[in-house]
Amino acid sequence: MEIRTLKYFWTIAEEGTISGAAEILHITQPTLSRQLRELENELGTALFIRGRRKLQLTEAGLFLKTRAEEILQLTQQTSREFENRRKQLFSGHVAIGCVEADNSDTLALILEDFVQDYPQVTFTIYSGTSDDITTRLDKGLLDVAILLKPIETEKYGEITLPHTERWGLLVAKDSFLARKKAIHPTDLWGMPLFIARRPEVQQLLAEWSGIAYNQLRIVGNFNLSFNILALVKRQVGHAFGIEGAISQTNPDGIKFLPLDPEIKTNCVLVWRKERRHSPVVNQFIDYFRDAFKA
Repeated sequence: MEIRTLKYFWTIAEEGTISGAAEILHITQPTLSRQLRELENELGTALFIRGRRKLQLTEAGLFLKTRAEEILQLTQQTSREFENRRKQLFSGHVAIGCVEADNSDTLALILEDFVQDYPQVTFTIYSGTSDDITTRLDKGLLDVAILLKPIETEKYGEITLPHTERWGLLVAKDSFLARKKAIHPTDLWGMPLFIARRPEVQQLLAEWSGIAYNQLRIVGNFNLSFNILALVKRQVGHAFGIEGAISQTNPDGIKFLPLDPEIKTNCVLVWRKERRHSPVVNQFIDYFRDAFKA
């Protein structure tokens, strides 16, 4: 007699119908009926009296229901105790890299659940540029990282996060551009621009505008947007970047103008495919996978 079969029997006894129990158990009625017949054959006695609307327990059925409740409760309690023991013994550290983007809430939600389930686990969050973070990830100084597409992820396992980032220009609020609602490709001709050093970002802007990158008026490159905000405010140039880079700080004198047509990209959680990770890191990755699976 299996625990699963006892659970099936107990659910039928509680619901009084095969159909009701099948719905709760998420199995088909024929399957559940067959399991009940096999249990009655195994015990050599009828467990229910078949009525027109509901099943009534026989004397043997009443006895088995009492025993089934005891067994199922004990099984559940034992499983819970082992799960609690596993969580208490489960310890380690996770080193997480995170780029400058509006994804702090997503990371916070996952970490909140994770440390509640595994209170012995500690973590470090390292913020930096994509290049800096991927270098640390490749060297094994970070276990996982949240990066912003476009980025090459062939050597990484990845989980796409649902939140999207909108691309546009950071401009001074007192510049003539601040009166616009959006930036169009033709606006970029002759416009002094700051842009990230990443080739993927430079290609993204060139493909969107239809202007070869070497024909754009690039006056400077940057790694983190806060390093360039003072120059944008003084109208030395306008910075190509994402809205999330300034949404958390809302710097004075700076306005975000989205691109039209719009460009949105996702953040991804990545890790090195070939590296053997600790159980803690694998569990952390699984938390993200479970949270954002289709």
